[in-house]
Amino acid sequence: MKHVLIVAGVCLLVGCGGGAPRDRVETPTAARFASGPISKACMASGRKARNTQLCGCIQSVANVSLSSSDQSLAVTFFDDPHRAQEIRQSDNAGHELFWERYKAFAEMAEDNCESFT
Repeated sequence: MKHVLIVAGVCLLVGCGGGAPRDRVETPTAARFASGPISKACMASGRKARNTQLCGCIQSVANVSLSSSDQSLAVTFFDDPHRAQEIRQSDNAGHELFWERYKAFAEMAEDNCESFT
């Protein structure tokens, strides 16, 4: 389960825990292996746990939970993890809204993609 967070670049979401069970994203099998900016960044990362199924699954979750501009911002976290911390701690209202969507994305990716690690 932790590998999904690492590969997705969402390991910076410390402090997220507890609460009600998270919703699973219901996607067709073909969509679970989607291609896009998150998948490409995932595959380009040097993480040992990455594979096409995992990265495609994470992309499919991103496709239903993040806009294209959200995905573009999230991709920057792969090359610069500190950027995620800056966005998370930003006082900018847009960054705060993005971070809420990003947290939800990370939780859904963890729930939906852990079997591919």
